[in-house]
Amino acid sequence: MTAEAFLQDFHHVATIGATPNNGVHRQAGTDEDRQTRDWFAGFAAEHGWEVRVDGIGNMFALLEFRPGAKFVLIGSHLDSQPLGGRFDGAYGVLAGLHAAARIEANVRAGGELPPFNLAVVNWFNEEGGRFAPSIMGSSVYAGIMDRGQMLDVRDLQGVSVREALTGIGYLGTDEAPEPVSYAEIHIEQGRILEREGLTIGAVDSSWYTQKLDIEVLGEQSHTGATAMADRHDALVAASKIVLMVHDVTGNFEEEALVSSVGQLTLEPNSPIVVARRVHLVADLRSNSPEIVKSARDSLLADVAALAEEHDIRINVKDFDIRANQYYPESGVELTEKMAANLGLGVRRIQTMAGHDSVAMNRIVPSVMMFIPSVDGVSHCEREFTTDADMLAGLDALTEVALELVNGALLDGGSIPAAEGDATSAAVVADSSGAVATAGATA
Repeated sequence: MTAEAFLQDFHHVATIGATPNNGVHRQAGTDEDRQTRDWFAGFAAEHGWEVRVDGIGNMFALLEFRPGAKFVLIGSHLDSQPLGGRFDGAYGVLAGLHAAARIEANVRAGGELPPFNLAVVNWFNEEGGRFAPSIMGSSVYAGIMDRGQMLDVRDLQGVSVREALTGIGYLGTDEAPEPVSYAEIHIEQGRILEREGLTIGAVDSSWYTQKLDIEVLGEQSHTGATAMADRHDALVAASKIVLMVHDVTGNFEEEALVSSVGQLTLEPNSPIVVARRVHLVADLRSNSPEIVKSARDSLLADVAALAEEHDIRINVKDFDIRANQYYPESGVELTEKMAANLGLGVRRIQTMAGHDSVAMNRIVPSVMMFIPSVDGVSHCEREFTTDADMLAGLDALTEVALELVNGALLDGGSIPAAEGDATSAAVVADSSGAVATAGATA
């Protein structure tokens, strides 16, 4: 497959769910998601590859070199954030498809038959914008999340994952391929590579992440007729929690912790009714688990005091806790070697964001690579990576995948343990129910 063919395919897929400002709006389980999945299946069919869809909607395009052998998986995800960027996730899937086609062409041209098969994967709901938690499909595949529970997850309109996948025709029943290793290439979503003038990031570890599910329960009343002193306004209290989550980063060294509230829902959401309930999700991330836990404890204490001050009830639950992941040293070295062979500048780098490789690295040796993001912008329409960097990354992924199907990472490529116990990266739905301060509630 030529460089021109890759660029043509990439920019075509970017038209599916395209937004006016060069982004994409292609959330999991939507019709736009279906269209990209149909395109993925069509690409595989044109190359004579078998396509499987498993019970959580993950898609696999299989290249079987040796019947019965395990599979090297390469790929990423095609879903996006609302008004998201066209590179995040999709680049890794398109690069995976074209790398696989190049490897197959090499074998057909008389190259050595590899000992392992190859599969390109499009993971379901990596973004988690519509269905929480994120990294769903790969986590179910890896056994970290329960498939039945994830199929029952509902979006803000009450549609379940099961209903959404059934509606677009991608709730599969196929057996997923058995993995031996995994590789993923992705835009950096930061500006380190751009700032240092490098093309490839060899990811060696991921940050510790946890979210807080926060429910603020006040009392519904008339905005015009209720005296200020008699109100129990859930939205006022929730607004203070948003600032608490933002300000907690100031308790630590600069950039040691990042935090946000990215989702908030309001009931009854009427212009003349004091809010009775607000639900929000806080996100805490650091390279240090101790910093995240300290920030969490500080927030819980502040939220408890806030509930007492406002005479309302606030419920806080931990969920979606992901321990630090450390990628195999042999995989990091493989990325460095392949980049050097191609004449590409490379450095080791951490990922602050979550990726499907974080889930996969728990079950098989995994490789994660980055290419530069212009201005470090991500999860918005302004997200951009140059064609030249995409093509360089495709070359690097092809070389890495070729090494993997020939057995790289199997000697000295054991999976490093995550920091913390084995369950710490799983979805913790109702652990440590933190704060439940009673007051005047609806």
